[in-house]
Order: sequence, then structure tokens, then C-alpha cells
Amino acid sequence: MRSFSYLIIFLFFSCQLKAQTNLIDPAIKTPKAVLDNFMDQRFGMFIHWGPVTLRGTEIGWSRGINVPADDYDNLYKEFNPVLFNADEWVKTAKDAGMKYLTITAKHHDGFLLWPSAVSDYNIMNSPYKVDVVGLLAAACKKYDIRFCIYFTVLDWHDPNYPFHKPGQKNIDAKADMKKFVLTMKSEIQELVNNYHPYMLWFDGNWESPWKNEYGIDIYTYIKKLDPKVIINNRIGANSEHTKLGPEILGDYATPEQKIGALNMNDPWETCMTICNQWAWKPNDSLKSLKECIQTLAKTAGGNGNLLFNVGPMPDGRIEKRQATRLKEMGNWLKLYGESIYKTKGGPFKPNEIYAATRKGNKLYIHVFDKKSNELILPALHAVLVRKAFLLNGGAINYQQAAGVITLQLPAQLPDQNDSVIVLELNTNAESIPVIS
Repeated sequence: MRSFSYLIIFLFFSCQLKAQTNLIDPAIKTPKAVLDNFMDQRFGMFIHWGPVTLRGTEIGWSRGINVPADDYDNLYKEFNPVLFNADEWVKTAKDAGMKYLTITAKHHDGFLLWPSAVSDYNIMNSPYKVDVVGLLAAACKKYDIRFCIYFTVLDWHDPNYPFHKPGQKNIDAKADMKKFVLTMKSEIQELVNNYHPYMLWFDGNWESPWKNEYGIDIYTYIKKLDPKVIINNRIGANSEHTKLGPEILGDYATPEQKIGALNMNDPWETCMTICNQWAWKPNDSLKSLKECIQTLAKTAGGNGNLLFNVGPMPDGRIEKRQATRLKEMGNWLKLYGESIYKTKGGPFKPNEIYAATRKGNKLYIHVFDKKSNELILPALHAVLVRKAFLLNGGAINYQQAAGVITLQLPAQLPDQNDSVIVLELNTNAESIPVIS
């Protein structure tokens, strides 16, 4: 019996030791102050773009599926986006009220949007021969936008990666993951040393060839290049992107195509498309202004950032309708940005009627839909409302009994997409516990 107990103890500590080997050295993790600054930004632009726009199919995922692999791999020989203008792209982000920009420097198809000494499969061997990544980095600096880079963990084009198309099950016996990881390091070194990204957005970490040990190696390597660069949670071997935790590598969570849940403990960023497809698609449906603004407000209300995707066209332009929609969001933010930037989410969970953000002693209530003349908020115990008013508007009548706040809504809300009511409190709104 005693030997059995010793065995249990041995197995327990062995498992603990194994779990610890999956962790990043805390000394090299991204500083909290850097992550807090990132979360203050609240709104960024995602850009999915490359030679595949010549076919109008999804970037990476259509290789060998919707587009024959040989056709897909040779599209770069026709790729000549002569109307690409980095300043115009970044100015579009600026006018939208976005604070950072993330470009797909390398997606799952393996094509590089920068001149690389590592791989010939890059933009300088297209007819265009322009350093897209470098021009965007410079334009972001000019317009005070934080420059970020998307980089794939998988690469269906690289012969050293064991899979060569989406959904492949049989591993290529000629592949060599050690060589593949070395290639990754060399490409990442070029990106970090040449373009100094604020953040690296990894993706493609769910396929079986990718192991957690590779993620730890890459994270550690990046931190030697730049200790402050932010790294998302898609660098370790996992498919659970909505979470952080001891078993998940990275600095923040990345729910995709859905708004993340209210989380006051872990930083997170929702990535979502302005249309349906990530890369450009002819006649793709465009989200309404109401959906765009409410998505941003609900994301901030959940204490997250929104990375909103555009897919530029084959000639290098962002579609006018996409740019117009973003400008409309920027116009709303000029009036109501105080309730988004540098705020905390909560204390109420966002819903279809309202969301809440907070800063200092102010609680911002984002009203999406007027169901009645009153909006009743859950009770805030030991908290008193001293004043209520429309942001950029007049006073709002209210009652507070047993902590329950009842707001008298005006006959006509000032903004049909999201009207913001400010509640000035007798205490720091950011210290109020989440109302479950």
C-alpha cells in the first residue's frame, strides 16, 4: 500500500514538472504596463491581402481547395497592385478612429509581403516589387498608428511543413519540422529587426505537427529580439483561442468572428470581418453601420479590443464602401470616443439593449435599442449616481432606489446606432465588482 502511495506521489510531481516545462519563463513575459497600453487602444485594423485576391477566394484556405495549388502558388507572378498606397490605407484606419494596424505579412499560403533573404516566394519576385510591410510600417509611424504584424505558424507551401493543404491528414514523410522552425525564426528575425512591430499576431497553431515546445522556443526567441513586443495566444499548440491560462502560451486571448465574454482579468481582442470573407471577395456583403458600432461598443463593454478586418482589392485599393463604413465609425468615435478609449468594461454584461464602459468616476451606458421610455439597470450597492446626462447632450432624469438605477430616456435618442448616457458616481466606477 505504501509503495502504491509513493507511486501516486511520484506521478503527481512528474506531471507537475511536465506541466511546468510548458510554461514561459515569467521573467521574459510581456510587461503588464505594455499590455495595459495595448488594451487602452480598443480599436485596430486587420488587413488580409495577397496574390489570392486575383481569384477572390479566401486567403490561404482556398489553396488546393477552391483554387488548384499550382494555380494558387503562381498567382504572385501576376500580382501587380499598382494602386496600393500605404498612406491611404493607414489614413483610412486613422479616420476610422483605429489606434493600431495588423497586416498579414505571411498567411498560410506562405507568400511574404516583404523582401526576404529567407524565401524567394515574396513580393519582390512579383511584378510589383515593393516592400508592402516596410511602407505600411513607415505610414503607421507618420500617422501615429501602432504597427503590428500577422505571421502564420503553419505554411502549406513550405515543403518542410508536414501538411500542404487544409484538412490534410497524411503527414509528408519528407517534411522536417526542425528546419521549418529555423525558417520561421529567420523570417521573424527579419520582421522584428527591420520593422519593429508593436505586436505579433500568430495564427495556424491548431494542426498536429505544431507542438507546444515549438511555441515556447519561438516566444523565447522573439523576446530576445525585442522584450516588449506583444504576442497573442496562438503561438502554442492549442485551438482554444478564447482563453488564457497556465497551459496556453501568449499575452492575450483572441476570440474570432464573435464578441468575447466579459472578462476583467485576462486581456482579449475580438477579430472580426467588416464583410464575410477575410480576403477580398467580389460583392461580399458588408456589415451595417449599426452592427459595426454596436460590435465595437459591446467589445469594449466586455473589456476587450476589436481588431476589425478589411480585405483590399487586387489593384491595392481598399473598397470605397468599406472605407466609407469605417469613416462612419470614425465620425461616431469623434463624438463618443471618450466612452471607448482607455476605458474598462462592465460592470454589466453587454446585451442587445445596452453595454457599459467605465473610466474614473464615470459609467458610460451605451444604449442600442429603446424598448420603452425607461432603461432599468441592475442594482449597484453602496454606489450613488450624482448626475446623469447624454454624452454631448443634456441632462437625463433618473431615480435610484435600493441601488437599482432607472433612467428616463428621451423621446428620441440622439444616435440610432448607439447613444451614450454618462452616469457620474460618488466613487471610482472602475472598482465596482462585475454584476453577475
